[in-house]
Amino acid sequence: MNRSTEMGTMADRFLTFSLGSESFAIPLLQVKEVIALPEVTSVPQTPTYFLGIMNLRGQVITVLDLRVKLGIKPNDQQETVVIICDLAPYSVGIVVDSVNSVLAATPEQISQKPELTGTKVESIIGVYQAEDKLILILDISHTLNLTDHAAVKKIQAKAA
Repeated sequence: MNRSTEMGTMADRFLTFSLGSESFAIPLLQVKEVIALPEVTSVPQTPTYFLGIMNLRGQVITVLDLRVKLGIKPNDQQETVVIICDLAPYSVGIVVDSVNSVLAATPEQISQKPELTGTKVESIIGVYQAEDKLILILDISHTLNLTDHAAVKKIQAKAA
């Protein structure tokens, strides 16, 4: 798949955030809002990274801890936040250590994903080189595997 299809053909905007000491970004078009970590109701028999469900203005949202999903140790000095992502036909909340900024980048500023294998690497759609560090750009929909998508749909259907 070529980068212009994956990354878009015009300047893209990304929301950058931290997981532990690492920096990541997701396309801003997938972000509905950023909120403080609310009260979450746990759901039995779900993977460890499924924190549970929350009520967001009458809508039941599944909350996932992206740090646990990607195997990254949380940074306890940061204020934990939830990014509400639109993964049509549903929304999901992902817990991150902190939201940093909105990044505007052209496709030329984004390198192709590293030539590595593994399910977690498959969700990386590019790498942006900041002044002092690399920012991995994730496709949040691909970060969740098919089992995760099915579980989110099932949880939200039961809650509705």
